[in-house]
This record gives sequence, structure tokens and C-alpha cells, in this order.
Amino acid sequence: MSVLLFGVSHRSAPVSVLEQLSTDESDQIKIVDRVLQSPLVTEAMMLSTCNRVEVYAVVEAFHGGLSVIGQVLSEHSGMSMADLTKHAYVRYAEAAVEHLFAVASGLDSAVIGEQQVLGQVRRAYATAEAHRTVGRVLHELAQRALAVGKRVHSETAIDAAGASVVSVALGMAAARMAGLDGKTATVIGAGSMGALSAAHLSRAGVSHIHVVNRSLPRAQRLARKIRESGTRAEALSLDRLPAALAAADVVVSCTGAVRPVVSLADVHYALATARRDEAVQPLAICDLGMPRDVDPAVAGLPGVWVIDMERIQHEPSARAAATDVDAARHIVAAEVATYLAGQRMAEVTPTVTALRQRAAEVVEAELLRLQNRLPGLDNAQRDEVARTVHRVVDKLLHAPTVRIKQLASSPGGDSYAEALRELFELDQTAVDAVATAGELPLAATEFDASTRVRSRKHSAAE
Repeated sequence: MSVLLFGVSHRSAPVSVLEQLSTDESDQIKIVDRVLQSPLVTEAMMLSTCNRVEVYAVVEAFHGGLSVIGQVLSEHSGMSMADLTKHAYVRYAEAAVEHLFAVASGLDSAVIGEQQVLGQVRRAYATAEAHRTVGRVLHELAQRALAVGKRVHSETAIDAAGASVVSVALGMAAARMAGLDGKTATVIGAGSMGALSAAHLSRAGVSHIHVVNRSLPRAQRLARKIRESGTRAEALSLDRLPAALAAADVVVSCTGAVRPVVSLADVHYALATARRDEAVQPLAICDLGMPRDVDPAVAGLPGVWVIDMERIQHEPSARAAATDVDAARHIVAAEVATYLAGQRMAEVTPTVTALRQRAAEVVEAELLRLQNRLPGLDNAQRDEVARTVHRVVDKLLHAPTVRIKQLASSPGGDSYAEALRELFELDQTAVDAVATAGELPLAATEFDASTRVRSRKHSAAE
């Protein structure tokens, strides 16, 4: 079984396609559930951000697994398979591992080096673990990817400027407006992105922030935190959005809505009410939602400058220094090699264990035969013979078993395990039994996650 990645991101598709594929957490759970209904898929995890939709799965067969994932995403998005595959990328086995490590490190982000993606990978894994859709393979892969991301951020300066989608968007707005000091801002959405936006706006010196959210209590909690940081803030319900837009110089929208929350009529009202001099004081709107929070027609209004994901992707400040990117890539490459070597060694271990078990069985059989043929041996003599035979067998097996593990860590190492099975006539079922018995529980749970995935699939079928 190998890891298969099927994905669409800002590097492979326009924003309009990403909008069609965008999902909330409930959608992600349903998509993974449907993927796992196939007997060809044993584990699955979905990573969905404003810049990417990726499904990682452990599959029995490449083409079968690819067809299953593609079909589920096609039906979710309403896109035909032909249209979807035009914008999709596929990674398998080693390439899938390398891609996830790069994503967790911020190397594949719209803003190179952003730290937010590491948290998004962590949440994707936590969701999959909570819903028991990951087993040993994806558990180890996700945990390692998170460790690699942390290492890249701690050992390189790839995120030295603290760049993120939010900081880049607000930096562009500040440049257009000759700074944000003393300005009034409106933040639409009180989630993690809204909180991050508010923090950046406060540091930029805005005088007042309106927090607009569908749930007023959540808006009130964020407004209270903003006031505690020293910036005036007010919480507003969504029906007061037009008034908040009219008072704003800069707007940041980052909701999880499935359709635009800022309409053309809302912005028309804001412009008419504010009576701003559009040549001197444009209204900057940062649309960070996926799908878009702002009606695309708003970008055509005079006096309005919309900063969306497409603009951010082409902004020079979204790129990290080349030396830092190179350093991060070297770390990722080294970590991929170490991870794959470890996986290959783990794969050969059951064969080595089965060989030692087979040798132990042969030794015990021969000692029993010796006892029957020489019943006159006393206990001390019998024990000495047994120790001698065991030492001989252990010494004969030591060098080849150590060497086979070393050889298995190199590319193509699985062929050595196969050769070992052939040379010693090891039954594959015995090897598989050793592998199954050797599976360890995940995290702090007492059950094997791969068993939980199988049980969950069976329960769903019932």
C-alpha cells in the first residue's frame, strides 16, 4: 500500500476553480467518508485551505484509488472529471511524501514561508484522527510533516518577516493608502483569520476596528480582545455591514461563507454614504475568503481597490529570500530521504523477524530430536548444547539481518526483503502475521488506528 495525493491549488488552478472545490469542515468529513467507502482506500485525510484542496489516501492500487478520489471531488464540486483533472496534480509514494513536507514548511504557499499552513495541516490531521480515518501510515506521515515544518521555521529565516496572506494583503493596502495609521477598519469574520487580521491592523496603527460577524457573541469576543490590545473596537451583526463599510477606509473579509457576503449594493451604499474623495481616499477591500466573500463586480467600481488571492500571488513581498527557500528545500529533501529510509527499514523488519522465528523453530525441533536420540544427557549437558546451538544460529543470522536492514534503507530496498523470503522459503502469510502483530497504537490511544479505520468502515456499511 502507498500514499496517493490528489490535489488542486493556486499553482494549478485559477481562483474560480478553487471556489468550486472549496469546502468547510463538514464537507471535508463527508468527502473523506465517501472516499473510504471504496475497498481500494484504507486511510484518508483532507487538507483544505484558501489556496488548496488536497486528499491524501493510502490506496491498494494507484489507478483505482485515483479514480475513487477524483470521482468524489468531481461530484462535490459539480465539475466534470475532464475539467477537474485539467487543474489537478497527482503525487504517489515518495512524491506524495515530499509534497506534504513542502506544504507543511510553507514552500508551496501563495506567501512563501507562511506559518499558518502548518496549523492548517495540524487541524487536517486532528480532524482525520478524531473521525478515525487515519491509520499507521498517514499518522506517521502527518506527524513527520508537522515536525519538518517546525524544523524549517526554526532553522531558516523563511518566515523572518512574519509574512502571511493577511500581512501581504494589508501591506499592499497600506502602500496604496500611504499607511494605515489613524484609519478605520472593518473586519468581516471573527475566526482565526479575522483575529490575525485584527492583530495586524492594530499593529499598523488603525484607530478603530469594526468586527462584523454572523454570530454577534463571537464578534463581541474578538472586539474585546482588540480593545485589550489598546485599539478601539466595536462588534456588529451582519445586518449592519453596509454601515460598517461606509465608515471604513480598509476592509478585510475572511469568512467561511459559501457565497459573497459583500454585495455590489452594499459597497454602492458605502460609497454614497461616505462621500469620500475616491482619488485621495480609495476604499481598500482585502478579500481573503475562499470562495470569495466579495462580489467580483465590486472590483469595477471607481474608488474601490480589491485585493484578492490572485493579486496576492503576484505580489513580490509574498516571496521569501532565495537563500532561505534553498535552505528550506535542503531540509525537506534530507527529511524525505530519512523518512523513506525509515519506512523501507520498517517494511523489511517483519521479514527479518519471521526469519528469526523460523530459525528458532528449527533449533527447537532439532533439540527435541537430539533429546529423543540421546536420552542419557543430563540437564546441564542438554542446556549447554541448547545454548551452543542458539549461539551458532544467532551468529550466522546476525550479519545478514543487520546488512539486510541497511540495504533496505536505500531506494529499491524492498527487493532485498523479497530475496530473503525466497532464499529461506519464508511464507508471506507468516511475514504478514508478524507485521500485523507489530502494529503499535497511535498517539495516546490504546487501539490500533488502522483497526479503527476498518471498524469504522464496517460500521458505516451496516
